[in-house]
Amino acid sequence: MTGVVAAMVVAHVPTLGRKEITPDFQQTLVQGEHALGETVRRTLRPDLWVLVSAHWVATFDWLATAQPVHEGVCVADEAPNLIPGIPYKYRGDPEFATALVDALKAAEAPAAVNDSPHYNWDYGTFVPLSHLDPGAEVPVVGLPSVLMADHAECLRAGAAVHATAKRLGRRAVFVASTAFAHALVRGRHNWPAPERMEADRQFIELLKRGAVDEAISGLGAYCRTSVVEMGGRPLATLLGVAKALQSEGKALAGRQYGEYAQSSASGNANVLLAEPRTLASLQ
Repeated sequence: MTGVVAAMVVAHVPTLGRKEITPDFQQTLVQGEHALGETVRRTLRPDLWVLVSAHWVATFDWLATAQPVHEGVCVADEAPNLIPGIPYKYRGDPEFATALVDALKAAEAPAAVNDSPHYNWDYGTFVPLSHLDPGAEVPVVGLPSVLMADHAECLRAGAAVHATAKRLGRRAVFVASTAFAHALVRGRHNWPAPERMEADRQFIELLKRGAVDEAISGLGAYCRTSVVEMGGRPLATLLGVAKALQSEGKALAGRQYGEYAQSSASGNANVLLAEPRTLASLQ
């Protein structure tokens, strides 16, 4: 089977980037990402990670990373004291990135190729991949959160990811690197407000039940209640992938890896979506 074979939401809290600064209450996120990445790589053998980051922000266009090799140093520009400069090197997939840009344009989502040799990853890309794939085994194509894109456009973009993977014969895993609730306060020990945690719990349950249509129909209200990171754009793109899979008659279900955890009143969790038989094959 080709196309998107699994999709996931993962945490990217900057304190996950270096083990010596990860607080005890966030260890569950690190452990969950390691377990999730290891079982997906071993069992599903993906050809590609396609990752939308809430911390690579583009104003107008969907910019697919088309570098043959992603090599650089990740600095968290908003928190260089936490991620002051960590080197990385992963393979890219220029053919996929170029084809995805064409598919996005066809879906009326303005897009362009990012093939700059000077481009460095944001920490929303680097942090989860450093745990999902610490050995850099699987190539990567990155995408930003696009400020001018509404949820409907994000849904179309997610469908374009699946269609491109199918057309090129890739077994892709889609990754939405984002928090859930994101009304931040100072002090990373702080939890989201109770009503936001409850809204997060309900949304995560929809993902775990594979209730894609219900999640899509309620996404706007959920994002307003929980002040979801980047207005829910990465989540909407994930739901676009899921809807494309369901439109082919595939039932979906979800599984959480690690516990829900806080960071400065944001809500964070790692959740995998796939066909039930795929989930059953994963440990």
